[in-house]
Amino acid sequence: MTETVFTYAAPGLKFGRGASGEIGWDVQRLAGRPDARVLLVTDPGVAATGHPERVAAGCRDRGLDVVTYDAAHVEPTDASFAHAIDFARDAGPFDAIVAVGGGSAIDTAKAVDLLLTNPGELMDYVNAPVGGARAPEHPLLPLVAVPTTTGTGSESTTICVLDVLALKVKTGISHERLRPTLAVVDPDLTMSQPAMVTASCGMDILCHALESWTARPYTSFDAKLPEQRVPYCGSNPIADMWAEKALTLLAGAFRTAVRDGSDAAAREQMALAATFAGLGFGNAGVHVPHACAYPIAGRVRDYRPAGYPQDEAMVPHGMAVVMTAPAAFALTFAASPERHLRAAELLGAAPAEAPGAGRDVLPTALRTLMRDVGLPSGLAELGYGEGDVDDLVEGALKQQRLLATAPVDVTADDLAGVFRASLEHW
Repeated sequence: MTETVFTYAAPGLKFGRGASGEIGWDVQRLAGRPDARVLLVTDPGVAATGHPERVAAGCRDRGLDVVTYDAAHVEPTDASFAHAIDFARDAGPFDAIVAVGGGSAIDTAKAVDLLLTNPGELMDYVNAPVGGARAPEHPLLPLVAVPTTTGTGSESTTICVLDVLALKVKTGISHERLRPTLAVVDPDLTMSQPAMVTASCGMDILCHALESWTARPYTSFDAKLPEQRVPYCGSNPIADMWAEKALTLLAGAFRTAVRDGSDAAAREQMALAATFAGLGFGNAGVHVPHACAYPIAGRVRDYRPAGYPQDEAMVPHGMAVVMTAPAAFALTFAASPERHLRAAELLGAAPAEAPGAGRDVLPTALRTLMRDVGLPSGLAELGYGEGDVDDLVEGALKQQRLLATAPVDVTADDLAGVFRASLEHW
């Protein structure tokens, strides 16, 4: 018997220019007291923009007691999460948490919230097979997520992502209680994004929408008892609606936002696209490109992208995801040709005219967009070669929670083919 029920959940949402100026009122309402103690989580780069301090000042003006942690790590690790958790335990107790930044700051805040309110240690909660996959026993503190980048969708989702340094693998913690209570999306906070950050984060929006749109349908899974259902339930009518709208917005604004970061209209459209994509994939799920992205980011050696901190090698998440997307969607095309072609159409691609050419339409549209926004030409430019393929496949196979949502059964040979086809795109 197959599933007949899908679920949908989302945080409260406040969207618009200037929305971040109202966070003090939001926190008082959620915490249930006018003098609540608040932990504000951000990272050094975002702190330098002044946005976190403006949010903190607005909270203090309303009588809130704010403690700031400004050392969140870009592309978080188990070590950086532990540092933030220790800080919060020492500085607490708190009544609410506010995260101001990209996915790294918001994910750090989720991990802190989890370990402030529940027993055990970080690895107890990390997804299997890397960690213990323990479920939280107690509700978390109210979390207000304030994204300053347009892409990660962490303000909408039930997962926080981290690198486990000893294993050189990127994984996550996933549970419905990690979903922020409120997402405050203020496009004004994204105006300072460097071009490469905009390009990478925009590719995360794109892949969130494409992967949830092409995910295995919820009706194809075995029927589950209510307590067995997980947040990522497969493509469904509500998630589909968000994915289509996100792709439409992205097609109209992405290139402009990268080319001219001061274009307020493009920035607002990208913020909307990121929000919509998050509301979609936060329920439908993602699949092959995200599964492949984790080892790409976790095994990086020397690559240092423009616009990001240069003190250590890294592959930004959205960049890691899109590197394998063209080959991944060629792999999944046969499962739903009509969906792949519709996605390409939404991105502005011309219909395929030659017989049998449909499989290449979406990959070609993706490669064109990647090149237009200045992304690397493939995994080889990130420092990977043929000799790394087996290791990358091993890392991707550990992401069974994501691969289970793929519309086709994915083998190790399939993944090897995806990685090889992604070494050079042009």
